[in-house]
Amino acid sequence: MHLALLMTNTDESAFAQAHPKDGEKFTDLVHLVRPDWTVEVFAVKDGVFPDDITQFDGVMIGGSPASARGTAPWIARLMTLIRDIEAARQPLFGACFGHQAIALALGGAVGENPGGWAHGRIENTTLDRPAWAKELPGHFGLYGSHSEQVTRLPAGARALFASSGCPLAGFAIGTHVYTTQHHPEMSPGFIAALTEEMADTLGTHLSAARASLRKPVDTRAFAETIARFFET
Repeated sequence: MHLALLMTNTDESAFAQAHPKDGEKFTDLVHLVRPDWTVEVFAVKDGVFPDDITQFDGVMIGGSPASARGTAPWIARLMTLIRDIEAARQPLFGACFGHQAIALALGGAVGENPGGWAHGRIENTTLDRPAWAKELPGHFGLYGSHSEQVTRLPAGARALFASSGCPLAGFAIGTHVYTTQHHPEMSPGFIAALTEEMADTLGTHLSAARASLRKPVDTRAFAETIARFFET
């Protein structure tokens, strides 16, 4: 498989420079379960888009501190590309910002988390198991960090996962769109460092975020669902 990662992460801070970029994180996630696959990275947040998206076997859209509701030109261009990918039934996976951008581009809605920041290890409940996720546990943990969430699914979408305060934590459309609100690509070391970097932002949520990191997450199991999705 030859996948495209549309990198949307706009963080250029000293913290970001000291840690692996999203291209490396998503490549490592894919290689955890399919080491022979290739991932080509496009910094769409800098206006770098594929010349021909159809040359790829599938597309992934990662996370970002930017809002999918933003008005930056690259976001508008990404929304158009998402609609083109979906219309062509090309396999498309989205995580966090990607999950929200796909929902918005296809007619859903995004709003603020009613409880404020969700950050740390997030417990997910499986609501529906498509063919590629038949072996996913009924409850599983992923790292997450978001202050916005999908509030209405696009037409034809079905909810796959729910988490506390986020009833639409993942969805599918047919067999060609798969999303999660969370961050399967984040490592334990990265989320721990990010938690401390965001201490002031998290405020009253900080203690719970730190405590949540004591429990493991189901990275490999979720990575397997992504691989099987692209193989479907």
